Parts: sequence; structure tokens; C-alpha cells
Amino acid sequence: MWIAIIVAVVVVGAVIFLYNSLVKTKVRTDEAWSDITVQLKRRLDLVPNLINTVKGYASHEKEVFNDVTQARAQAMQADGVKETESAENMFENALKSLFAVSEDYPDLKADQNFRQLQEELVDTENKIQAARRFYNGAVRDLNTKIRVFPTNMLAKLFGFQQRDFFEVDDMAAVRKPPKVDF
Repeated sequence: MWIAIIVAVVVVGAVIFLYNSLVKTKVRTDEAWSDITVQLKRRLDLVPNLINTVKGYASHEKEVFNDVTQARAQAMQADGVKETESAENMFENALKSLFAVSEDYPDLKADQNFRQLQEELVDTENKIQAARRFYNGAVRDLNTKIRVFPTNMLAKLFGFQQRDFFEVDDMAAVRKPPKVDF
């Protein structure tokens, strides 16, 4: 009788421990996703100021401004990892076009506001990359716990779902070395 009680207590304790570890890992993943969205929002908030600064120098570049504005709107409406990932890749490409336009205007590149906004954007990009790494690490941990025995049984029982990694769409562009032009 005592042996059955001890075994039951050990089993219940193990279930509680494993369930709590799944919950902690899920919460860590949610926190990591929140960090990404905060940084993406910060970047989206910087862009209108950047566009207005560039417009003062390159008002005839309406197509570039429209592309950036549309990409920003799509990025703001994105929901979930895959949709956000796709919208962010489009937005990054639009920003590259905006910076390419700025290269044609030496006065703009020397403008203090433009330089400050560009520095803030670079800083935000670095923070986004760090948040992505943290999120992907949390997703790795959660997905691993959901797949391995015995937590896989509890994960299935309590409805824990695997998450998608926040990945880069265009791996060819990532592998290509950056162009340095002096």
C-alpha cells in the first residue's frame, strides 16, 4: 500500500514538474516574440521621420516613398510568425531602396537628422537580430520539449503546439557578401 502511494506521489510530482517546465518554456517563447514585435514597432515608427527627411531632398522619388509606405503598412498589419517574416522581408527591401535613393544626395547624407535616423535604424536592426536569435532559441527549446519523451505525452495532452522559427526568406541574399563602396 505504501509503495503504491509513493509511486503515485512520484508520478504526480513528475507530471507537475514536466508540465511546469513546458509552461515556462512557452512563456519564454511568448516573451521572445514580444521582444521582436517591440523592436519591429520601433523600426516602423522611425520610418515616417526618415521618409520625410529624404522627401525634402528627393521629392521626385515618389515611387520609392510609396513602396516604403505600403511595405510599412503591411508590416504593421502582419500577424503571426510567417506573415510577419514575409512582411518584414518586403519592408527591408523597400528600406534598401530608400537608402539607395539617399546615396544620390550628398547633402542628405550630411543632414544631421538623416544621419541620426539612420543610426537609430541601424541600432534597431541590431536589436531585431538579437531578438530574433533569442526567439529562435526559445522556439528551439520549446519544440524540443514538445518532441522528447516524456514531455511529448504531456504536451499532446495539454495542447502545446510547436512554433515556427523566424527565418530569412531570401537565403541567397544573406549568403552574398556585402558590397562595400568607397
